[in-house]
Amino acid sequence: MKSTVVILGANGFLGRYLTRHFARQGKEVVAIARHRHGLSGDGLFLEWDGRTLGPWALALEGAELVINLAGRTVNCRYDTANRREILESRLASTRVVAEAIRGCRVPPKVWMNASSATVYRHAEDHAQDEWQGESGDGFSVEVVRKWEQAFFAEMLPGETRKLALRTGMVLAHEPGTVFAVLRGLVRAGLGGAMGKGTQRVSWIHMGDFLRAIEFLLRDPLIDGVVNLAAPEFPTNRELMRHFREAAAMPLALPAARWMLGIGARLLRTETELVLKSRWADPRRLRESGFRWQHGHLPDAIDHLREHEGLDAFFQPIGSRSMGARVWLPGRV
Repeated sequence: MKSTVVILGANGFLGRYLTRHFARQGKEVVAIARHRHGLSGDGLFLEWDGRTLGPWALALEGAELVINLAGRTVNCRYDTANRREILESRLASTRVVAEAIRGCRVPPKVWMNASSATVYRHAEDHAQDEWQGESGDGFSVEVVRKWEQAFFAEMLPGETRKLALRTGMVLAHEPGTVFAVLRGLVRAGLGGAMGKGTQRVSWIHMGDFLRAIEFLLRDPLIDGVVNLAAPEFPTNRELMRHFREAAAMPLALPAARWMLGIGARLLRTETELVLKSRWADPRRLRESGFRWQHGHLPDAIDHLREHEGLDAFFQPIGSRSMGARVWLPGRV
């Protein structure tokens, strides 16, 4: 029989790619979400509300892997209502998944729960790894801390291994993602440093993210917290330069903190998303033998610009007609 992979929050950015990836690996994929909008179209869809048990819980029985990605987006203003919803959506989904696992006659082998590399404090001189990293302060850090506390506090059968995925910015050529936003800024001539430009950026190419999930699934000795990020950590200034070079864009207007504040209000988001330093060292992956295919940012950008959208990402570039794009090598 095929092994089962259950993905909760399957209609989000990461969920769509994970669903397609495991379906292509021949797994029996169950995509659980509040609604069908945004799903990749792979696997069996089951509906849930992210808070209470339902028929969806039966899918966890004997599963090889359960991945919980559910939680309200942080790309919003941090007013009182949004703060409450951001936190509660993560805690509630984590608790109900644990309840479902405890009800299984044959518990899942692995439960991976989403987390974030934003938990680490700002450090100018060194990266933060899973063993020696220090948590910072602020709302986003508080969310991650309580999220992980809820995850690890849940008592489960000994057969279920738990991992919290402290993930950096995942890069894929999709509308509304970090890659698309930075690409748009650069093409508009606004690809200069943001704020001081010295804040570090933890990122990972979507392909390496998917490979890292499989790597962690296969290694029975890894549990607890894992940083999912590339092995290099550019500053914001370096990040923007790489995007400009890929686009052959010489114009690069910087954005001061006050300018970002105005823009964030207009876009109904927070400047923290671009100004906070995230310097997460993927030490556990590296020391366990994981190898990145796209660990160098310029190479990752070059690869992604030729794989726009979910379907193109999973299709080898050599099998697609380049058309007129071969005459435009400088395009991102």
